[in-house]
Amino acid sequence: MKLIVGLGNPGPEYVATRHNVGFMVVERLARRHRINDAPRAKFHSAVVEGPVADEKCLLMLPQTYMNRSGLAVADAMRFYKLDKPDLLVVVDDVALPVGRIRLRGEGSAGGHNGLTDIEKAVNGRDYPRLRIGIDPPGRARQRDYVLGRFSPDQLDRLDPAMDKACDAIECWIRDGLEKAMSLHNASD
Repeated sequence: MKLIVGLGNPGPEYVATRHNVGFMVVERLARRHRINDAPRAKFHSAVVEGPVADEKCLLMLPQTYMNRSGLAVADAMRFYKLDKPDLLVVVDDVALPVGRIRLRGEGSAGGHNGLTDIEKAVNGRDYPRLRIGIDPPGRARQRDYVLGRFSPDQLDRLDPAMDKACDAIECWIRDGLEKAMSLHNASD
C-alpha cells in the first residue's frame, strides 16, 4: 500500500488557495482514477482508498491544518505499518515557479511548516515529497500570499502542472522513485 498525502488547510475559506495545491493534486488524482467514494474521516483526515497505477493507495487530506499535518501522517503510517518509502507528500513550494514540479526522496522542509511537522512526526526527512510551484510571493507577506488565490495567469500554468504531478505520482507507484524523478523532474 502507498500513502499519498496532499497538504493544505481544511475549510471553505482555504479552497483553491496556493497553500492548498497539495489537496488539489490529490483530489485530481482521485478523480483521474475514479476513486469516487465519499471521503471518510480517519487519521484526523479526509481519506479515500482505491487503486492508483494498479497499487492499493490511501489518498489523504489532513484536516489538522497545515502546521499539524504530522499527526495525521504518523497515525496512518502506524496503523498500516508503512515505511517512509511508501509515503508521498504533495506540497506547495514558493521557491518554484507555477507550472514546475519537483519530486525528491528526501530533503529539508525549506521553511514549510507542514513538512517540518511531518519530519518531527516520522522522525526524519527521508521520505518522498512532490513539490508544486506556486511562484515566489514577491513583495507580499509570505503568509498572506500562500493563503491567497491563484491569479488567472497562474491558473493557466497550474492546470497542466497538476496533470504532470499526477503523472509523476503514478510513475512513482509503478516504476519507483528514481525513475519518476528522472522522467518528471527533467520535464519541468
